[in-house]
Amino acid sequence: MDKILVHGGHPLNGTVRVSGSKNSALPILAAALLTKEPCVIANVPDLSDINYMLQILSHLGAHVERASGVVRIEAGKLKTAAPYDIVRKMRASVCVLGPLLGREKEASVSLPGGCVIGDRPIDLHLKGFEALGAVSRIEHGNVKLFANELRGATVNLRGKQGPTVLGTDNVMMAAALAEGTTVIESAAAEPEVVDLANFLNKMGAKIEGAGTRRIVVHGVAELHGAEHEVIPDRIEAGTYLVAGAIMGGDVLLRRVDPSHLGSLIDALNLSGYEIEAKADTLRIKGHPSPKPLQLTTEPYPGFPTDMQAQMCALLAQTEGISVISETIFPQRFMHVSELKRMGADISLDGHTAIIKGVAKMSGAPVMASDLRASAALVLAGLRAEGVTEVNRVYHIDRGYESIDDKLNQLGARIERMKA
Repeated sequence: MDKILVHGGHPLNGTVRVSGSKNSALPILAAALLTKEPCVIANVPDLSDINYMLQILSHLGAHVERASGVVRIEAGKLKTAAPYDIVRKMRASVCVLGPLLGREKEASVSLPGGCVIGDRPIDLHLKGFEALGAVSRIEHGNVKLFANELRGATVNLRGKQGPTVLGTDNVMMAAALAEGTTVIESAAAEPEVVDLANFLNKMGAKIEGAGTRRIVVHGVAELHGAEHEVIPDRIEAGTYLVAGAIMGGDVLLRRVDPSHLGSLIDALNLSGYEIEAKADTLRIKGHPSPKPLQLTTEPYPGFPTDMQAQMCALLAQTEGISVISETIFPQRFMHVSELKRMGADISLDGHTAIIKGVAKMSGAPVMASDLRASAALVLAGLRAEGVTEVNRVYHIDRGYESIDDKLNQLGARIERMKA
């Protein structure tokens, strides 16, 4: 098991290229199961979550080839069951349910279990499938779906913490091959949902309204192969923006879509950071005396929950009192206790973090609890005095392609070692 050593105090300057979006690539790869014809997906990041998804597709009978960020998938004859020993490693594996149900009218996928950032049930996914005519049941830890036929319907996918992204993806994929028209109300509007819809439309689907709260899917008899390039990863881009803010340098991000980062850019601007946005680049310059912030995580286009931990790392070292309220995953504050080990002054009041900025933090051994928490600990270590030892970095490898190499290219000093 690897660990990362972050030697603090090295300014960041230079250029970094943003990888393809993990949260787009996973459902897009799964969507290739909807056709027997080959699909070619470009700009696929090299991540452990992607590796697990490709293993699942191979197990289901798809022929998978991968080279230099391009994945070719040809799903001829399919199996309809995905086993626990693969699925347990990645919650997003449930997004094969929609394609299997749509194409084969049945699916059996092991439930991936709990998550350290809180309960993330798939009840809304099942609600959508059942509206289309499927029967669902849970047996021996597996969710099983059956349908004689799928028919279009109207379904509302709003949950207690807002719309479900993977649920929207799943229902959209199943509905693409349903008879008639499906209307998804309270749909997730994230750019990753739009990216999936664009890919499905290239395959011959008829989907309207992606990117809004109301998606209309006109079912078609079959889909064909297609080529597609995955959008840039907005959370990776946001993480490097925050890294530039923490270290006060001049950092340029290439191959990024600034329109996907509006709420984060607005927050950093309010804090005083200068950000220059062009068609596919973002540039951030440090600020000698940034201001504290009050943030609340919300469904897109609101402030993303996936950037909450990174902002905690920034605001912990910003003079004044900042407040972050977490409305999507109220338990998503596992990083706070680790940041406090480094000298941060953060207190929790329910789902709200009250952050009193400190003049300096110090390196310490810390434990990554989840993907975004691990990124926050690395960011905090960039500025902390001494060495920060981040353990359990397999979390960070789930969603950040070569984060240590990219930060080192900007001037950081980071080592990856065997724990």
